[in-house]
Amino acid sequence: MERRTADLGGPVYYLEFPGPSTGPTFVLVHGLGGSHANWLALAPMLAQRGRVLALDLPGFGLSPLAGRKATMSSSRSIIARFIQDIAATPVVLMGNSMGGALSISQAVADPDSVRGLVLIAPALPRNGLHSLDTTVAGFLSAAIVPTIAGRLIGGRLIVNGLRYYGATRMVDRMLALCTVDPSRVPQEIVDAHLEVAERRAFEIDVPAAFLQQTRSLVGTLGRRRRYLGALRDVSAPTLLIGGASDRLVPRASVEAIARIRPDWDHVMLDDCGHVPMLEHPRVVANAIDAWLAGPASWILLGTRSLAGQARAV
Repeated sequence: MERRTADLGGPVYYLEFPGPSTGPTFVLVHGLGGSHANWLALAPMLAQRGRVLALDLPGFGLSPLAGRKATMSSSRSIIARFIQDIAATPVVLMGNSMGGALSISQAVADPDSVRGLVLIAPALPRNGLHSLDTTVAGFLSAAIVPTIAGRLIGGRLIVNGLRYYGATRMVDRMLALCTVDPSRVPQEIVDAHLEVAERRAFEIDVPAAFLQQTRSLVGTLGRRRRYLGALRDVSAPTLLIGGASDRLVPRASVEAIARIRPDWDHVMLDDCGHVPMLEHPRVVANAIDAWLAGPASWILLGTRSLAGQARAV
């Protein structure tokens, strides 16, 4: 594993895991409030197949905002530049949560840059039949109030949370929200999340970036018809992975998308939350291997081989 920084209108931090030159290049995009650390369990497994690049979007992880915006459009532009300048090849683009929504946008905007798409619990418009988790709803309500007072409230929630709870409790709360069982995440990967949180805890651009990106993401998901139109426009082969116990992207929302795109391979992981690549990295890696190898390989996992059919793994 190599730690690197690229100049893409400002510093962009990323990890590179060298892999076989004959394999694909994977570009991994974290979710809202996430970082390269979200991929540390899965990336070494992917590196057995090809080169792996896990970047921190500006304002997140170890990439400072540095005068740039933290919006869906600006983040998508960074991903496009990253693919062109760093990956330098059509990639297998993989996104979790917000990173999934950004990956969809990139695949539609520049189909030639994406040879395959892996969406892991991607941020999706809410299915009307499923209520939003109360913890998530409360935070989003404070973050997206469209007033100066609202921006101050949202910023204080983040800054005061970091100061009051400290990095350790903030990481613990994040894992409790995003996983079914936080103890499944190895301690060395928890420690990597702590290192990122401690290094960035009091930098002034952290709350600003988080609030900008939250409002932009909520706005994107609120334009449901446009979002679903983008989903229909994706031409790259796609693997959709969901967690059956995800509190942020409910199973019903993932399954609704699988019905819209029955040509996509769809895997639903039982006893799993919002970050399958942290909670069940080997299962996710096996699913990606089977998808890359083709329909017949699903038989080796004891699952059905028909594209678009949900597979409980």
